[in-house]
Amino acid sequence: MGFMGNVLRSLIGQCCKPKADSDEAGYHGVTAATVGVSALAQDLYNFEITSQVPEGLSQHVVSSKKAQINWYRKLSEAWRETKPPPKTPEEASRLIVLTLKRHQQADVEGFLTFYGLPLPHILVELTSVTPPSRPEGLKFELYTLPVDRKAVGDGDGMTVYVSTMDPRESAIVPTEVQVAAFERSEARTQRKYDVADKLRKKINDLGYRVIVLQNQEVLARKYRIRLRGIDAPECQMDYGQRAKEALADIVQDKCLRVLVFDEDQYGRCIADVYCDGIFLQESMLKKGLAWHYKAYDQRPELDKWERKARAKGIGLWASPNPEMPWDWRRKNKCEGRKIKAKNLQIPMDENY
Repeated sequence: MGFMGNVLRSLIGQCCKPKADSDEAGYHGVTAATVGVSALAQDLYNFEITSQVPEGLSQHVVSSKKAQINWYRKLSEAWRETKPPPKTPEEASRLIVLTLKRHQQADVEGFLTFYGLPLPHILVELTSVTPPSRPEGLKFELYTLPVDRKAVGDGDGMTVYVSTMDPRESAIVPTEVQVAAFERSEARTQRKYDVADKLRKKINDLGYRVIVLQNQEVLARKYRIRLRGIDAPECQMDYGQRAKEALADIVQDKCLRVLVFDEDQYGRCIADVYCDGIFLQESMLKKGLAWHYKAYDQRPELDKWERKARAKGIGLWASPNPEMPWDWRRKNKCEGRKIKAKNLQIPMDENY
């Protein structure tokens, strides 16, 4: 029993074993970052059908098979009640630690090791943050539509969309966009798809997009966001892809609260961003996947979170002297311009 879970677990030490900063997909698109989560999900599914626990678990824990069955029963219930279910190793580990908190620590750690998931002492502890209602310097606030994973350009930037039904947005939609959206809808009703495609391009060129959500079309305005106060490795640097994936894991399919304080030379909104109570800058700094950008932001909490990650050797701080992104950009000005241009025009799915 649990054959697919066993196959996935075997990949942890085989085709999906990560390099220092590898994010390559393995068997059936499972990556080194998610194979343990997939194996656990499969084993919980098998348990609900067969009441069997996976073979090999007893080599990692000291408790009896009867106790193990009790663990899977509890975890199966917790997994089903968690909406959405865990997607990242950190989320899965937290669910396991919370669900099995009354059991022996050695068993919990053995269980996590069995699935290749982060142990309790290396989990990033995040503060559940509710931002001030009106922080000093705030220009305006956005509430986004669910974020597409492909809209994350790197570890500190993304493209988001805000519905024009939002009170702030509804008052500033250009007439040209409103007319184009109406004419496109009419053209699609009449099956004049070539006309509709031209109007869609016009809407996109004006900084808006028609997004399909739950089979409904929503007219939305595009915003390019730069996380305030941090600087993540560029995608072509060590840990650059890992930082990008970590940010995408947090925001994928989530609605964000975006507090905009400024605009940079590229037209991006400089913002603090919150996702389900997670302060994105805090998460990236504590995971060791970004620097505190002290030249532009002096907030002491950002410095504290960076120093904690440094002290633990987490993420890029596993290297004794990681190259700073602003130094890398200075040395690679031409390449840096190409990267920036690419990030400012992130390809999006047709329906997003």
